[in-house]
Amino acid sequence: MSTRLRVRVHPGARRAGVRGRLADGTWALAVREPPEDGRANRGVETLLAHVLGLPRAQVKVVRGAGSRRKLIDVDGMVDEEITRRLDGAREDGEPDGE
Repeated sequence: MSTRLRVRVHPGARRAGVRGRLADGTWALAVREPPEDGRANRGVETLLAHVLGLPRAQVKVVRGAGSRRKLIDVDGMVDEEITRRLDGAREDGEPDGE
């Protein structure tokens, strides 16, 4: 069982975390890692794995490696559970939107 998740990433942020959800359903995330040599992508995978309680190997960027907008494959968790956990990890405030 695998679920696809759309995210928009703010790399190089002072604090990593789930910022919220955009109007189109995309999750807004912030990672501390800079967008160099795949470091921000690894930061996204690590952040999501931590928030979802999964091993990092079960969370992979499958599209958008060089873009702020990414498609993430989450193995072993259904969409409803992912949404519940991401909602629980949201920071106060608005997403940085687009």
